[in-house]
Formats: sequence, structure tokens, C-alpha cells
Amino acid sequence: MAMSCIRLVVLLCLVVPATVASPRKLRKSPTEIAALDAAAPPPAGASGPTTFFEVDRPLRPPPGSSGPCSTLLLSASFAFTFTKPPATAAYSPPACLAAAGGGASAISLAVLEWRATCKGVQYDRIFGVWLDNAELLRGSTAEPLPDGVVWSVSKDVTRHASLLAAGGNSTLAVFVENLVNGGLTGVYHANVTLHLYFHTSPPAMPPPAVGPADLIVPMSRGLPLNDGLWYKIQNASDATSATVTLPPNTYRAVVEVFVSFHGDDEFWWTNSPGADASGPFREVTVRVDGVLAGAAWPFPVIFTGGINPRLWQPITGIGSFNLPTYDVELTPLLGKMLDGKAHEVAFAVTNAVDVWYVDANLHLWLDPGSAATAAGLVSYVAPELVANATSAQTTASRQVLAIGWVKSSYGNITTNVTQTFSFDNTKAGETVNQTTVAHAGVAATGDDGVVYYSVQTQQSFPLLWDSEENQVTVTRGLEETTVAAGRWSSGPPYRSLRTTQQSSVAGETWGIRQTYTYEATDGCYFRNVTSSGYSIVSDQSSEVCAKGTPAGAAGR
Repeated sequence: MAMSCIRLVVLLCLVVPATVASPRKLRKSPTEIAALDAAAPPPAGASGPTTFFEVDRPLRPPPGSSGPCSTLLLSASFAFTFTKPPATAAYSPPACLAAAGGGASAISLAVLEWRATCKGVQYDRIFGVWLDNAELLRGSTAEPLPDGVVWSVSKDVTRHASLLAAGGNSTLAVFVENLVNGGLTGVYHANVTLHLYFHTSPPAMPPPAVGPADLIVPMSRGLPLNDGLWYKIQNASDATSATVTLPPNTYRAVVEVFVSFHGDDEFWWTNSPGADASGPFREVTVRVDGVLAGAAWPFPVIFTGGINPRLWQPITGIGSFNLPTYDVELTPLLGKMLDGKAHEVAFAVTNAVDVWYVDANLHLWLDPGSAATAAGLVSYVAPELVANATSAQTTASRQVLAIGWVKSSYGNITTNVTQTFSFDNTKAGETVNQTTVAHAGVAATGDDGVVYYSVQTQQSFPLLWDSEENQVTVTRGLEETTVAAGRWSSGPPYRSLRTTQQSSVAGETWGIRQTYTYEATDGCYFRNVTSSGYSIVSDQSSEVCAKGTPAGAAGR
């Protein structure tokens, strides 16, 4: 489908000054950072940079893939970047993609690699990577050491294959929000590389609705500008929006939301219900023409300089180098949107304090067998947010249920979408105990009762922060289980991730331990790593699936 079939107009609802640093007590000043570095024993062999890393599973291409074909997309340095434009580079599909068949369906795995280094005194900084104004990666930089730090991120961007394979000239943009002055000396040097793997035999057509989208529409501020492309939300009354006119043959739509929190709201989860007017609860809402389509209840990412930088050296916090994204299914609402008119997709943050960075990508699946689809809404239930607060505890819950049908060349398919959330935060003195639980379900069924695809995902984000006079301990985790089924289902029917991290600082000593267990019907990964100071003292990993698990039962 040619790009002329879609019209996107971004409406910028607010412009705020770039935030330099959080004033909250959970941030060290440049002087304090320098003092920490001077007091701590230097890393072993400190003549060069120290490697920091986020624990994650290695990305493996499907069996029978060729590659990788690696292309350096951009190399740049980021010193004083406030009020300056992003670094940019022209992008066109690598020649190896044309040799492999040219289209998005030739790609079996696409990996975007960020590799960077920095030396001196500097805060961690937020960065983003966009292709044709669509965000591909958002992360925090490592907070550097006097002799330097190096780190890398590898993100699976296969779902963006249609962007990567699109013909014509595109623009890659990278922005690192950095400040250099008399006290902050660190300059970030970064390389962005794309690694492509290909099917070795002519690929079958990907299953409808569950492969990469046919068209990705960016919902960001777009180039040119002197900032990152994300929208900035200052408070609970702010909302930002984009207008979009859908191609008439759209049969599925999903919003991929990028979100991060900074400035006065970087540590939103530490707020006291009574003392802080905004409290400790946050959610990102997505509305279509004012109607709530869904929400994202954010994972409490702690950046690499948060609370105390030693808590995240050399094993950085969960989700800090590669921030999580959140999907909101719009398919049941296509009956409202397939009328050839422009529709508003709006984003807001409940209880927000300055400042949240939010943008999104709209993933659209287009029917190759018809010029236009038809759609209608069957049922919609979205009660108001339920939130309660006492002097020490905050709870919240929400439910969204939407059912709609779409008639295309694939038949008349009804999509049932559910989201349920619960939140519990208890604060006693300098101790915070918080858990967020989220369930998202999508089930598409034909008139004959055949389930075409069904995906059910359950997530839990436990967090315990305990601060005493001379010791800080943070224990947190990410638990996620996904079960997929249906005639069009692709990928593993079952996958589960359980990772738990405990970081502790007492005086001038610190240590981190993290366990990471990923189990899926197409493979497994386990890692148990412990550090003391800057040194790794124990590191065990395996890609063997344990017997008795759903993955092990599949014969892996």
C-alpha cells in the first residue's frame, strides 16, 4: 500500500524546556558523583573503560536463517545537545536485503544494536532512535566512571520489518539528551548498527494479523526539531495527540507505546499518598476520539544513576538500557475509524508531574484481497479507574473490554480485547513495597467458531525499596507469561520470563545479584550472575530447557 493512502498530521499540544536533572533527593549531584568515584576502589584493570550490562537473553535467528548482514547506520558523539537537533543519517534498505528477496517477508530476524562509551563525570541520559519518525529504541545511557564505561544494547526490531524494507530514502535520527559544563564532562560516543538475518528458502507468506505489520505510522513530533522526537507531558492535565486517516483496507490496528519518566517524576513510585498530591500511582492512557482504547501501567524503570549509582554497577537495572514498550489493541474500534475521516489518537499520564516522554507507533495490517474492509463495534465496557489512598497505602484497578468485528477477504472475524490492571503501593518511612499486575488478552474468532489467533499475557512488576541510614537495598522483578494459539498463530505457543534483581549499597561496598529465567517452546535461557563492587564474582548461564517445564516437554 502506497504511503499516499495514509495521511498523518501530528498536533503538538505542549512544549516544555528540556529537564537537566531531577531535584529529588534520590539523585546525586555532580560533586557527589565525583566523590563517590574517588572513594570507591577502582575497577580491576582500570586503565580502560568498564563494561556495564543489562541481563537479557541472547537473540537467536530461527533455524535455517542466513546472516547476519550488518550495516553501520550512524556513528556520532553527543556533548551539549539541549536545544540542538538529533544526529541524523540517510537510510535505505541494505543491499543484502534486496539480494535476499527485497521484501519485509525475507527478514527472519532484525536486531538493532546500540554500542556506546563515555568517560568523566556525567548523569545517565535518556536516548532514542527513530526511523522515519517511528521510534525503534529508547534507553538510558550508563552513568560513566572516570576511566570510562562501555555498554551495548541489542533489540529485536523484526516487528518493524516493513519500515526497514521500505523503498526510497528515509532518515534515521538519534538523540541523547546530554549536558556538558564545568561540572559535567562526559561526552557520549555511540554507534547504531542493524543486523539482518534472512530465510534461506523463499519464505511462506506470514500468517495474517500476527506477522509484522504492513504499515507503521509514527506518532511522534517528527523532524525537523531541536530535541528528541518524543512528546513531553508536564502534568495530569496535559495530553498530546496525533490525527490519522486509516487506509480503507485495514483489518487490524495496534498502538506500540514508548514511555519514560524524568525530572520531578523520575521516582513517582516513592511518593507518599498524603504528602505528595500526585501520589505514587501512574498510568498512560490511549484514547481514540476521546474513547479509552486501553492503558499502559508502566514498569518502574530505575535509570543507571537512580537512588545511588552503585546499585547498578556493573549490572544495570531491569529495563534501563532497553526500556519496555506497551501494546494497546485498537482493532475492535476500527468500526469508528474506517470512515475515511481523520481520527485523533491521544496520550495522557494519570497524576503526571513534570516530565514524561511519550510517543507511539501505529501498526496496521492491510487486506491484500480487498480495496476496503468493513467493521463494527459489538460491545465496549470501560469503567472509570478505581483508586484509593490512605496515609500509607495506594491501590488502583482498571478494566477495559472491547469486542468488534472486521469483514475482509479473510472472512468476518470478531476480535475480543481485554485489559485488567491492579496496583498496590505501601510506604512506611523509607520503605516502599509496590506490585503492579497487568493482563492483556486478544482473541480473534471467525463466524464458524474457528480461533484465528489468541494471545494472553500476564505480567507482574514487584518492587521493594528499603533505605536505612547507611544502607540501601532494592529488590525487584519482572514476571511475564504469554500463551498463544490459533490457526494463524506463529512463534512459540508458550513463553515465560522470570527475572529478579537485588542490589544493595552499604557505605563504600555494594553488590548485585540477578537471576533470569526464560522458557519457551522454541528455546530457553537461564542466567544467575552476582557482582561485588565492579567485579563479577559468579556467572552461570545455560540454554538448556529444564525437564518438566512446558518448554522442556516440547523436546528442546
